[in-house]
Amino acid sequence: MHHRTVDELMSRDVVRARRDTPFKELVRLLEENDVTAVPVVDELDRPLGVVSEADLLRKSADRADPSGRTPIPHLEAWERAKAEGSRAEELMSAPAVCARPEWTMVEAARLMEAQNVKRLPVVDETDRLLGIVSRGDLLRIFLRRDEAIREEITGDLLRRTLGLDPRDVSAEVRDGRVTLAGTVEYRSLIPVVEQLCRGVDGVVSVSGNLSYRKDDSREASTDT
Repeated sequence: MHHRTVDELMSRDVVRARRDTPFKELVRLLEENDVTAVPVVDELDRPLGVVSEADLLRKSADRADPSGRTPIPHLEAWERAKAEGSRAEELMSAPAVCARPEWTMVEAARLMEAQNVKRLPVVDETDRLLGIVSRGDLLRIFLRRDEAIREEITGDLLRRTLGLDPRDVSAEVRDGRVTLAGTVEYRSLIPVVEQLCRGVDGVVSVSGNLSYRKDDSREASTDT
């Protein structure tokens, strides 16, 4: 199976900011390029951090409400520093959480989840910026054609990886939902087939009613 990599999914035309990019210039970069964040890079084009709309909005949130209806929110010291910042290096979230181009979309998605970030600058072996991958980029794999998913499951997974005869096990795909049908030799193979199908890029769910010829689970329990 071929899992899509960050290199295949990332955006390569990346809008950058420098350490000394002023606040208003950052707002302009976001607005004119229709993006919600930009990486901040050093003189060697290595990401130092990321400035997002949320970082910049602290400037507005820290101001008094002229109507008097809402109080000034309490800010931690680091949040206060950002709210008072005027340059990218003062406003950015740092250090930058980065990905490598050879990572799979699963690796990138897990890092985003673990670090609670919405995008990852992508760097080469010298930490120079190559691109950026966002949650939206990772979700694009679910736009993969049903026929392409079916061909990968039946050809690469069932036939070549597991050695199953297409006449024994078939897969139908509709809107990314995989339905398996047929018979495998051993009962223990059923969860393996289902799990491997879930790992195919673009698969939303896996269901079906696979049957088996031999219940090897009973044999295993007898041996123990």
